[in-house]
Amino acid sequence: MLKTPRQKGAALVIGLILLMILTLLAFTGISGSITELAMANNEQFQRNASQAATAGIEQAIPQLAALPTTPGAAAVVAGPTPLPGSPDDRYTTRSRYVGEEHNLPQSSTDKFIGLHFVIDSDGQSVRNARESQTQGVMVISATGGAGEGSFGKVGAGLE
Repeated sequence: MLKTPRQKGAALVIGLILLMILTLLAFTGISGSITELAMANNEQFQRNASQAATAGIEQAIPQLAALPTTPGAAAVVAGPTPLPGSPDDRYTTRSRYVGEEHNLPQSSTDKFIGLHFVIDSDGQSVRNARESQTQGVMVISATGGAGEGSFGKVGAGLE
């Protein structure tokens, strides 16, 4: 009579252990992918906030002519303003006059002055992404003193 060897179930145990290892590797891979996706989204939201802050500065520059040029005057605050085309992104700007500079290089004495302004812009996006940018601007202006009236007009100018 032939005897068959007894099966002890070692193949089943080894198969289950390998299946558990593969399952853990799969969960680790999924977890890593989810984390990388969240990091990529956060980076995009940060870029959106940066673009909103830049847009705030670009929108504030043309409005500098309306600011008071009195030293120590309060900053003019605009916003929060939604970014066109993106209802989740917005910016707030604070524009203020800092002072003036006389004797500009390459200019006639007492004919031009430089008016210094500072624009602070805060951009915001979803997930509380924020970006702050500061831009200094100098506007060249004719003086109100002795040099005014001695300008000559050449061509049609910017009419």
